[in-house]
Amino acid sequence: MSGKITRARRALMYVPGSDERKIIKSTSLGLDGAILDLEDGVAFNRKDEARATIRRALENVDFGRTERLVRINPLYSGRAEEDLEAVLPGRPDAILIPKTDSPQIVSAVDDLISAFEQNRGWDTGAIALLLLIESAAAFVNLADICRASPRVQALVFGAEDFCADAGVTRTIEARELLYVRSALVMHAAAFGLQAIDMVQVNYLETSLLTKECRDAVELGFTGKTMVHPAQIEVVQRAFTPSQELINYAREIVDGAEAAQRDGRGVFTHEGKLVDLPVVKRAENILARARAAGMIT
Repeated sequence: MSGKITRARRALMYVPGSDERKIIKSTSLGLDGAILDLEDGVAFNRKDEARATIRRALENVDFGRTERLVRINPLYSGRAEEDLEAVLPGRPDAILIPKTDSPQIVSAVDDLISAFEQNRGWDTGAIALLLLIESAAAFVNLADICRASPRVQALVFGAEDFCADAGVTRTIEARELLYVRSALVMHAAAFGLQAIDMVQVNYLETSLLTKECRDAVELGFTGKTMVHPAQIEVVQRAFTPSQELINYAREIVDGAEAAQRDGRGVFTHEGKLVDLPVVKRAENILARARAAGMIT
């Protein structure tokens, strides 16, 4: 996890921007982030209404520790600029860009936000960008996309759109998505970004969600998107380091510091040799725990 990432994004839930009741409810669920949606979660004939609803919520609703993200419409739709004009006065914490197929899309949105910040006299760069990676073109261009703006803090995998775009047959086991999920995690790691996994659309199937979360953690994802409050507890628990893991990581980091003081590059912990890669993993565990507020 990059040093510029200071907050946990374990559980991010899409909330229809046209539904004020659901937006208000999202503030009481203990979410890391609420994605106030202007794209797929809103009927076309209610998108203008949703802009106003989100703006009011950003300005008047106390979200507490929950990050306030807004998913705008795709840049090619012709609606993204008006989306930003409508919601930016509420100073969202982050904008989620859908259909991020090229670095030019990221740069264009960055420019729009920067111009707005400058016109308002705000500090430039305070609003983060999260990028939905959901097409074959996006994966081909992924390295350039990651470096397109210093605002970028996370990559989010959109499985359903990817499958539709690439002609992939979607299955419950999700084996067909192993390559692209791994590619997203590797790019996120290379550029110091968070990797957010796909939605499990069968939101009442806890066993499927639990398995998918376990797979995501093992692949290196740091969080997951959701569509229903019933998924929160499973997701948030899966991406939170256990106390046992935190204790282990502290022992490794403390042991590494002691070894360095003694002039040793490696040391032994519980009968196993510990070198730099193990220490780095332990430091990442502690960084995740710190972002989640579990340790200081």
